[in-house]
Formats: sequence, structure tokens, C-alpha cells
Amino acid sequence: MNSDDKDRMHGEGDRESARKYNEAAHRFVKAGKAKHTGKPTKLSKADLDQAEHTGKKRAKEEDPSVSRDYKKPNR
Repeated sequence: MNSDDKDRMHGEGDRESARKYNEAAHRFVKAGKAKHTGKPTKLSKADLDQAEHTGKKRAKEEDPSVSRDYKKPNR
């Protein structure tokens, strides 16, 4: 590897390689080779509340600087 190659490298890769990868990924998806694997879920409010409770049970405390109003949509 000469000094010109080292100058082009940034971290674990270079911009040219990232651009080529992104273009190839877009072509792959547009060609229809990638299939949708996500499954829609229908969770009830009780299920969501239970999951939230389970997650919060391990937390030491809630962040007092965070105030969220889930009743209003973000716009």
C-alpha cells in the first residue's frame, strides 16, 4: 500500500467503496431480489403496557428531563 492509498482511506473504508456498495444495494432492491420479511403485529394496549412495565422494571429511575406526551402526535 503506497502513501496515496493510505490518504484515500478513512477509518475502515473509503468513500468510493461506500458509494459502490450503496449503488449495488439499491440495484439489488430495485431488481426485486429482496423480499419483504416483516410481519405485521396486532398488539393490544395491555400487551404494550406490559412490555413498557417490563422494560422500566430494570431501570434505576426515569430521566426527569424527558417529558413525553404520547397522546399528541409529533408534527
